[in-house]
Amino acid sequence: MTRVNRAFAGFLFAVVSALLVASPARAERVSTDDAKAVRAVVEAQLSAFAADDAKRAFSYAAPAIREMFGTPDRFMEMVRAGYPVVYRPASVVFLNPEWVEGQLLQGVHLSDASGALWLAIYRLERQPDKSWRIAGCDVQRSVGKMT
Repeated sequence: MTRVNRAFAGFLFAVVSALLVASPARAERVSTDDAKAVRAVVEAQLSAFAADDAKRAFSYAAPAIREMFGTPDRFMEMVRAGYPVVYRPASVVFLNPEWVEGQLLQGVHLSDASGALWLAIYRLERQPDKSWRIAGCDVQRSVGKMT
């Protein structure tokens, strides 16, 4: 990723984070049923990572993600290498999901084994069968440390 792309990605993450966490007036409320369903999908994928169940973890990914990685093993390796705090979080705290500019976002505070705090923002897509699948996850280090 080029320096410009990283800067833009960082900027975009900051804007989405601000909308998700600090400005609920700009975000549309998520129904109770959708909030429960979205949380269940993210929890199920985290559980699959914890069990090293690549096939199950991959099943919660949106079709475009599954197409991009092709196999559960490739997907799992990407998560292990690129998202270690998602692969093995020490703690997980869910924020309230929000609709932001037509996308359903689920924020999750995570901590890693060293106590460092992270914010993961999951993008979810409703499928034709009305289920939810994870279309992406952006993770950024947060300020602070668990004690």
